Amino acid sequence: MTREFIPIYKPYLKGKVKDNIIECYNSSWISSKGKFIDKFENSFSKFVGCKEAVSVTNGTVALHLALLALNIKPEDEVIVPTFSYVASANAIKYLGAKPVFVDSNELTWNIDTSKIVEAITPKTKAIMCVHIYGNPCNMNEIKKICKKFNLKLIEDCAEALGSYINNDHVGLNGDISIFSFFGNKTITTGEGGMLISKNKKLINRIRKLKNQSVSNFKEYWHDELGYNYRMTNICASIGVAQLEYVKEILQKKRVIAKRYISNLNQLKSQTVLPGSINSYWLNVFRLNNKKSVKKVREALKNNNIETRPFFSPLHKMPHLHSKQKFIISEKLSEQGVCLPSFPELKIKEIDKICDIIIKNNA
Repeated sequence: MTREFIPIYKPYLKGKVKDNIIECYNSSWISSKGKFIDKFENSFSKFVGCKEAVSVTNGTVALHLALLALNIKPEDEVIVPTFSYVASANAIKYLGAKPVFVDSNELTWNIDTSKIVEAITPKTKAIMCVHIYGNPCNMNEIKKICKKFNLKLIEDCAEALGSYINNDHVGLNGDISIFSFFGNKTITTGEGGMLISKNKKLINRIRKLKNQSVSNFKEYWHDELGYNYRMTNICASIGVAQLEYVKEILQKKRVIAKRYISNLNQLKSQTVLPGSINSYWLNVFRLNNKKSVKKVREALKNNNIETRPFFSPLHKMPHLHSKQKFIISEKLSEQGVCLPSFPELKIKEIDKICDIIIKNNA
């Protein structure tokens, strides 16, 4: 008998997703204009508690636009954690700027704030913090550093929709913050991203840049280099439907996380700072060693259960290579495993996954 496949993630496509897509089709508004664009941006900004939000094609271009809007130039330096998805550093490289890597905190797995200052040089213009796997960074310390050294702050919230710090949604501390709606994110639009900022000038700048820098005063007049980073009405229509269920999705994910953490209490998981709430985009654990990771993943695969390794440190990538050593990030990458975390995951499935892990984490 074939065991049912348990993926690491699948979207929670309930509600009006299909109806909204059909409405786009019937109205012929399937490209980057249509009622769902504004509706999605407005609903999203209301959910996170910011006045305005700007939709884009994906989270990576959101990072690119954030850096452009903050006027990051070639040869400028942007501090970023080495333990992150590659898009964080790639977006910096798009501008000819230099990503300057910082190691992770042993407990939270986010950027180690105690090591940021030593990475600052006269060329440093910004800090990009990443709320890794949905766990909020130590924003109080990062904001203090930015203020002291007059640096811009970008929050990469791609994995952190539904994460909070002192009852405020993540993303409200940065000059600009970005979100992702890839298919494995907490809510999805297939591909998609969003930027938020409290600074109206930055929001207007982002809106212009994402739309080929078209003039507001003259048709088909483009007064600077621009980009086609617009979200489609169809994608936005999915996002509108998804946002109607976001609280339900987050509640289900926290129940799942609680079960994992209880069952795997002998393993290391992310420490959540006081006052913070982790969205638990993925449930992630640190095993005994590299061999344990291989053994556990193979055992789960043999039971038709999908897993993922942790991100490889960015300083190890050929196009980002640095000779520096980042011990914590390197250990995390070797010892970590990402487990199934989709909202409809059953408790009995979690228990089965945990039993296999405990037996094979030798």
